Amino acid sequence: MELLARRKLTNQVALGMSMAAMVFGLFWLAWILLTVIQLGIDGLSLSLFTEMTPPPGAETGGLANAIVGSLILVGLGTLVGTPIGIMAGIYLAEYGRYTLLGRVTRFVNDLLLSAPSIVIGLFVYAVIVATTGKFSAWSGAVALALLVLPIVVRTTENMLMLVPGSLREAAFALGAPKHVVIRKVTLRAARSGVVTGVLLAVARIAGETAPLLFTALSNQFWSLDLNEPMANLPVTIFKFAMSPFEDWQRLAWAGVLLITLGVLGLNIIARVMFRAEKLH
Repeated sequence: MELLARRKLTNQVALGMSMAAMVFGLFWLAWILLTVIQLGIDGLSLSLFTEMTPPPGAETGGLANAIVGSLILVGLGTLVGTPIGIMAGIYLAEYGRYTLLGRVTRFVNDLLLSAPSIVIGLFVYAVIVATTGKFSAWSGAVALALLVLPIVVRTTENMLMLVPGSLREAAFALGAPKHVVIRKVTLRAARSGVVTGVLLAVARIAGETAPLLFTALSNQFWSLDLNEPMANLPVTIFKFAMSPFEDWQRLAWAGVLLITLGVLGLNIIARVMFRAEKLH
């Protein structure tokens, strides 16, 4: 009885500490979200989406060029990184699961997955920006693609490995070659999980600042030229938030709110899709 009482006490203490840690984390998260909403909602207006980033002291201004630039950079990074990541994930799950090349690739992917984004930015700066002699949207897209790549690889591999082997065996028994089995059976069975990984990767790169500081930099004006510096929300927020001008700070908080809502929406969609995949 004494041992049972001690175990119950230990369990209650561990449960209490876990609950306290959860409440502690949720408190700071709620505080951050409330602060972002409180300070960011003041800057929301129609001009935020229709006018360019203003010079200091301007009476009007918005983030239209930064919003469009972020959408372009994130879109390009996703388009470049996603196909490569899916194909690499297919190789690791279907062909190289037990090979030396597969183990090495998986190890390198894990290193890339945990690499700080500023390291990726410096790498792209040294390889592309320093070589070409100028900042550009293309170099920013490459940096974001390198951040997308390991997330998509890991998610694709994990989702394909969760597909029951009986599905593959049934397809092979019907005479289907392996590439057809992968394309029409395993990928279709894991498509929701793969899309979830892509959405999580997009949410990851949406607010990245360090890689873009070294690659795409920023642009005060409207520009869709991918060979030139391009405005984007993270760098604009960084620049405006550090300035002494109240109008710039207000726009910075509005930009933070936009990114927060976008990332929150992508995470909710990814969670819903992943739950649907588990139910199936």
